[in-house]
Amino acid sequence: MQTPSNAAGSRDPQANLAGEFFSKFSPEALKDLASMEYPSTYPANLVLFSENDPAPGVMIVLCGEVRLSMNSSDGRRLTLRIARQGEILGLVSALSGNPCEMTGETLYPCKIARIERREFLAFLARHPETYKTVTEELSRQYSIACNQLRTVGLSASAPEKLARLLLDMGRNGQVTETGTRFRFSFTHEEIGEFIGTSRETVTRTLNVFKHRQLVSLRGSTLSIPSRAALESYAHC
Repeated sequence: MQTPSNAAGSRDPQANLAGEFFSKFSPEALKDLASMEYPSTYPANLVLFSENDPAPGVMIVLCGEVRLSMNSSDGRRLTLRIARQGEILGLVSALSGNPCEMTGETLYPCKIARIERREFLAFLARHPETYKTVTEELSRQYSIACNQLRTVGLSASAPEKLARLLLDMGRNGQVTETGTRFRFSFTHEEIGEFIGTSRETVTRTLNVFKHRQLVSLRGSTLSIPSRAALESYAHC
């Protein structure tokens, strides 16, 4: 596990603990949790934790995006999901005490707050009402992992897999008069790691999507003119 390049000192709980997960906490629980967090800034492409590392506690994404993946002994990688602002990482290992079950790597410069496992477990003991929220978050993360494995293992074709991926990423995009657009700066090889296919297949499939005006790509911004048209490829 690598260390941050520099630290940031914002301690405003209202600014830091934003997101659906924390919106269910009481003001008292939020204040208590904020007193334990230590935000730090991290550069892009930095490994925050790796599979089989000792449980480090939890990490809260305050700004930026983190790729969560699983890796094989021969170097192959399956990307499970992208964690964004307001999400909490490491819940499973923090609660069980088992080693990390996946690898977390910053995609862009990030600001992340760490809370040591011992402190987080003590926080839960002081605020037992938060267990319901934690359980709901674990269920949400489990569902996301199942959907990703379903896409990789059970989708019939590369177009179906890629369409599902783009539609999922577009849920967090900006809706405009011409469709939905979002930041999409992955290489074709990295896209292949999401859907379990080769770089060449991704290139061919994206070209087909562009030719049929299902997507457009300008720099690092991808646009979906019609979600309904793309959904026809994903069999939604």
